[in-house]
Amino acid sequence: MDLFRREITSWYSHRLGMEMPVVQYGHWGHPILLYPTAGADFLEHERFGMIDAISPFIIQGKCRVFSINSVNNQSWMNREMPYSERSWRQAGFSGYIEEEVVPYIRDAVKDGGARVASCGASFGAFHAANQFFRRPDLFDCLLGLSGFYDLSWLLDGYSDERVYFNNPMWYVANLNDGHQLDMLRHHSQIHLITGQGAWEVPNASRRFSALLANKGIGHNLDLWGYDVPHDWPSWKRMLPHYIGERLGW
Repeated sequence: MDLFRREITSWYSHRLGMEMPVVQYGHWGHPILLYPTAGADFLEHERFGMIDAISPFIIQGKCRVFSINSVNNQSWMNREMPYSERSWRQAGFSGYIEEEVVPYIRDAVKDGGARVASCGASFGAFHAANQFFRRPDLFDCLLGLSGFYDLSWLLDGYSDERVYFNNPMWYVANLNDGHQLDMLRHHSQIHLITGQGAWEVPNASRRFSALLANKGIGHNLDLWGYDVPHDWPSWKRMLPHYIGERLGW
């Protein structure tokens, strides 16, 4: 990892009321925004070997990687918090990505119009998909690894406007903006990748794939084998495969 740039930046997000660090790897290449799993932090991908797994592509200049914190512990994973507060935190996180992180990435890559690849595994795949479908003008590629795309299982029947506009399974079904749909249909890459082994829930990807098909949004549903579990060794095979062979960068 000493063969390429590694730089940590942090700023206070007034939307979230906390300091939010970002680590970037590499000097050039297509920008990728990595979201952590569940309640993890911005260095999770480094600790679990994902950065090492994709390091050849960072060194080659195929991609420049930015990894951030989540607020899951202050939102959907905090069972003591009222649902209205959780949804408020989720909406704040989406605003943080769109109004703070993406401008930071665009400034870093010296391209004010750059569209960013959105990538995550497990809970990170949910966030990656949410940001991608909310703002295809900011994101051009979705890499959802072993993901889910519907918050319903965490809501116990609760809903409000903030939940609706941050739950891809709900709002994508009702997309009718011509420009947004055109961006998704003709100017984006969408990859839903999942194993079918232990702890995986491939039906979550199948259900979202069916919704995308119904909306005429082209995408790739890639089901790996029954020997591919919901775990880091699987994701460290999936992401290098896609960056190296499938994305065309």
